[in-house]
Amino acid sequence: MTRPKAPGWLTKCEYAHRGLHSDGVPENSLAAAEAAIAAGMGVECDIQRSADEPVVFHDWDLFRLTGQHGETESMTAKELGRFRYSGSEEAPATLTRLLEHIAGQVPLLIEIKSKRGYDVERTCSAVRDLLQSYEGEHAVMSFDPRVARWFRRNSPQTPCGLVMREDEHGYTQKAWQRRLAYWIAKPDFLAYHIAALPSRWVAGLRAKGLPILTWTVNSPETRARALLHADALISEGEGLA
Repeated sequence: MTRPKAPGWLTKCEYAHRGLHSDGVPENSLAAAEAAIAAGMGVECDIQRSADEPVVFHDWDLFRLTGQHGETESMTAKELGRFRYSGSEEAPATLTRLLEHIAGQVPLLIEIKSKRGYDVERTCSAVRDLLQSYEGEHAVMSFDPRVARWFRRNSPQTPCGLVMREDEHGYTQKAWQRRLAYWIAKPDFLAYHIAALPSRWVAGLRAKGLPILTWTVNSPETRARALLHADALISEGEGLA
């Protein structure tokens, strides 16, 4: 199957970073997704793999978001469902439940989390299986270039992007690392850290037709910069319009 170009819908809306979260509305929660839908925004979310299925959660452990100790991947989705977000009665949701809630109402960006030594292809397969019956607009992305490569080979109809940053975090501080990651991924789009824009390299890719998304737009200053140098914004807090 020939891999299509990035779909036009990808850059037609602004995305709520981890859903439209706020005080009392936890990040990556179903409530945050519902708030984004009500605001007419797309939803960006993070996917971890529990012991048995994909869950919508950013961190590798539970403490920051629930105040309880434990590693996400060591528990089943049912076990994770017994925890509650701090200040909320909501539990971490599975990707299945998130897809049911959004139900194609707005576009969905799914960031697959990875780390050194992690079997990310197992997560890719589980996410792909759930998306096969989902009819809404969606794309996947990751800092790990293996994710885009896996979807390119195993689910070519799924738009897939590469997330990238240039600061002390992550693995692409040097130009050769960024180009290697890009070569491995061969992504349909980039989601580039707003702190690294403008970038001559990114501008060149954009001029050739590669869609550029940017994150996290969280202030008026970063919003103004993002509107100049990217095609779609992933925003939160004071960066929202």
